Amino acid sequence: MSLSGNGKRYQIEHSISDQEMSELAVRERVSVELLQDSLEHGLLIIPRNVNHSRARPTAIGAGVTTKVNANLGNSKLASDWEEEVHKLDVAVRAGADTAMDLSTGGDLKRIRQEILDASPVPIGTVPIYEVACRAEEMGLPNGFLDAPRELFFEVVEEQAEQGVDYFTLHAGVTRKALEVADQNKRLAGIVSRGGALIAHWMQHNDCENPYFEDFERLCVILRKYTGTFSLGDGLRPGCIADASDDTQFSELFVLGDLTLKAWKHGVQVMIEGPGHIPLDQIEMNVRLQKRVCENAPFYVLGPLVTDVAPGYDHITGAIGGALAAAAGADLLCYVTPSEHLALPNANDVHEGVIAFRIAAHAADLAKGVPGAREWDDTISQARRDFRWDDQIRLAIDPVRAREYRERDNVPLDYEGCTMCGELCSMRRRKAGKPVDLTRSGDESL
Repeated sequence: MSLSGNGKRYQIEHSISDQEMSELAVRERVSVELLQDSLEHGLLIIPRNVNHSRARPTAIGAGVTTKVNANLGNSKLASDWEEEVHKLDVAVRAGADTAMDLSTGGDLKRIRQEILDASPVPIGTVPIYEVACRAEEMGLPNGFLDAPRELFFEVVEEQAEQGVDYFTLHAGVTRKALEVADQNKRLAGIVSRGGALIAHWMQHNDCENPYFEDFERLCVILRKYTGTFSLGDGLRPGCIADASDDTQFSELFVLGDLTLKAWKHGVQVMIEGPGHIPLDQIEMNVRLQKRVCENAPFYVLGPLVTDVAPGYDHITGAIGGALAAAAGADLLCYVTPSEHLALPNANDVHEGVIAFRIAAHAADLAKGVPGAREWDDTISQARRDFRWDDQIRLAIDPVRAREYRERDNVPLDYEGCTMCGELCSMRRRKAGKPVDLTRSGDESL
């Protein structure tokens, strides 16, 4: 991939020491020079707030492994901070690279602090959720719709001071974009919670989005704390019928302009993307984002490739995520089996992370990311040689692999599995014998 479209270097603020940069380069199997060069050109981010030093440096962007994000957070209807911290632990142990606190109920500051204190990975938030909750607590006549403009920035500053590493800010939901949305009648409308909140506030107050209108103020706040923009896609498609429409792309072009502004202020940026996208449109969406946003890292939400699989959307999302990452997306936001149905529990979190780690690794194989093929070759050698302990240890989910291996009470030193038994092709290869298919009991073979 070439450097950013304008070819400029920026004085990007970050809180990563030289030693940490060297260790990160070793983990990613790239050079320190590549990391630093990509960071200065906006092709890569290493999101870590200066007040969240516990978070390990995590590179997201060009030339490094595809990363996976896990969403957490309670609601007014379910869960509490202890449960969300438990989910964070489950997500990290399953291999999540980042996590987001999307809490919309309870003591938001305490929940966020507990998650930050417990998290060894970067943590993101959506500040507009807290704006909405605090406006309701203020007893305003129209609740959030009467939220004072200053509150939008006050919340960002407080969360940044607390240690949040990256911020989803829907600065691309502009009055002009909403005019396009009004003309472009969607099936599902605006499905982003943050996007819908800001759109309703703008319409009620007949004014521009504060995050767009005073974007430079956000840049000053994030630079101060080495925070990272995750420029949100508040107008993303929420169903297949709305994919790749004028509403979605009108916001994307705004985000392209805001990306350059953030870089000029020395702030790291990634761009959030769709959403619900059919298979044949995913590559186009990724390539368009990379072109419009000067190759800034792309953070995709799924994308889900069909709307018909509630209860299995970790699968529909992983299918889309694999294709998106292979086309150049850099961070995959997981989708759990409970998507569209319920708040995810710990098991849902585990299933979502594993599904998207599979998608991310499959894409890394396609992109030729350093070290990706080596993992596959090593586990294949263990499988060939019947080294079951090694095969299980190398599995993306060793616990699940061991459970299946031991389910039928077959000793680990048995050279075969209960499906193939004596007909195992690798067993016969090892013995130098051809496979005798007639022993299957079906003479027609």
